[in-house]
Amino acid sequence: MDEQYPGPEDIRLSARLCQDAFLPPADRDWSMPAGDLEWSARTTLAHIVDGQLFYAVHLANRAPTYLPGPHTVDPQTPILDLLTYVESASAVLAEVVRAAPAEARGFHFYGMADPSGFAAMGCDEILIHTDDLARGFGIPFLPPGPLCRRIVDRLFPWAPRDVAPWAALRWANDRIALPGHERLGPNWRWHCAPLSEWDGSMPTE
Repeated sequence: MDEQYPGPEDIRLSARLCQDAFLPPADRDWSMPAGDLEWSARTTLAHIVDGQLFYAVHLANRAPTYLPGPHTVDPQTPILDLLTYVESASAVLAEVVRAAPAEARGFHFYGMADPSGFAAMGCDEILIHTDDLARGFGIPFLPPGPLCRRIVDRLFPWAPRDVAPWAALRWANDRIALPGHERLGPNWRWHCAPLSEWDGSMPTE
């Protein structure tokens, strides 16, 4: 897999960053909102797990369309178990990505993703929602710049490059505005199909 873009180890790293951030506050009130989201912190953590399983199922099956499957986690699961699920589900996605040939494709609502696209989406979901959770709890979260850059380069090639990679990633996910770049609003999206199929524009729904 092209090391310019996220790969299996990046998925595992992202999961560890999530766990490391929230093992200390695992006994806090997880019914509170996750940052600016309408979801509770508990629902957001379950959603991270769901995302990893969704991606793994669709890549493993080379699914041409949406597959209903085992990617719905009960948000009422104990928080420490949910944090373990983040690691476990991310490990499943990482191994599916590792085993998949470069030409493999699988369904996503934003396009037929290849392994690097699924890896980048897995990392993005973990990091962005970990940040949502961290902001809700008022704790710091700053993932490594090189990891953020690989995700931005793979999913958001139109994102500004004159800012820190973490800022660019948050902007691309409609979390912040940047100088000269307003917040994207609810119609933001990423490019998960191979970058050779990108038309050079910033897609919207």
